[in-house]
Amino acid sequence: MDALLLHPTTIGGKLLLMVIAIALFALVMAAVLGLAQLPKRQTRGAAAAVFLFPALALVCFGLIYPALVTIKNSFYDQTSTSFVGLKNFATILSSPEFLTTLRNTVAWVILVPLLATGIGLVYAVLVDHARVEKFAKTLIFLPMAISMVGASIIWKFVYDDRVGILSRAYRAVAGWLGAEDPTAPKWLMDAPWNTFFLMVVMIWIQAGFAMTVLSAAIKAIPDDIIEAGRLDGLTGVKLFRWVTVPMIRPSLVVVLTTVAMTALKAFDIVRTMQGGHFHASVVANDFYTQSFNNHDKGVGAALAVLLFVIVVPVIAYNVHQLRKAEDIR
Repeated sequence: MDALLLHPTTIGGKLLLMVIAIALFALVMAAVLGLAQLPKRQTRGAAAAVFLFPALALVCFGLIYPALVTIKNSFYDQTSTSFVGLKNFATILSSPEFLTTLRNTVAWVILVPLLATGIGLVYAVLVDHARVEKFAKTLIFLPMAISMVGASIIWKFVYDDRVGILSRAYRAVAGWLGAEDPTAPKWLMDAPWNTFFLMVVMIWIQAGFAMTVLSAAIKAIPDDIIEAGRLDGLTGVKLFRWVTVPMIRPSLVVVLTTVAMTALKAFDIVRTMQGGHFHASVVANDFYTQSFNNHDKGVGAALAVLLFVIVVPVIAYNVHQLRKAEDIR
């Protein structure tokens, strides 16, 4: 009965589960709102506990519990019935294909945040002095409004080796330089450059986000600090290097961390544009392939655990840098 209730197979059972979920949500919200109307003599500890309960429940059932199940499955076979120890991890780490995938993932985590943040910072500095600042920022930020899949489809046409804009431009330039009947490269097939061309899509999207955050940080720098720097003889690049960048360092760390986390989940772009073939796959794509295409829950869970292991040092380093920047300020 419990299995049928939690995993219904009929439309009626699914509707019943939806009604129960909505009712439980309504009861929790009613309890929270009711507590808010209690007299002030009620202890703050009890009020805090009730207010925190929904969030903690969601974290436990939506994050901690799935994480623990994933870690457990990584030590079992493809059907999650037989314990195999570290066999799944050994299978992954001994695969030449996975080493290529790991190299690609590391490249995504390093290059995408650095390039997107750098381009966004340049945008922020240049656009702030433009007459059409709002219009320019809107155009630069516009890719953020497009889904990863939508952006991937757009760029897939750009990279098309027959009618794509990039291929047409390549043939035009090659013909102008004297090449006879030039053939455009297969941008998404030739490794390892195809990985970089996939990164361009995310850099195009995330540069607008970086520009918005960093532009706000630059505008928030007190004028007296800028004037003090100028009185000390700093101008142009030196003023930017020694005054602006240190003042926006916390924002830089936030942008780098956010873009790095997004780059680790670059499943949409890789899967949509070329399916992770031609040595351009990433860990997130391999996780999907093993779990849903190959129906190997053990290897898929092991890949998810490895992805988490890759994420932790990135977060730890950036949090350390953020705290260091706050201490300096």
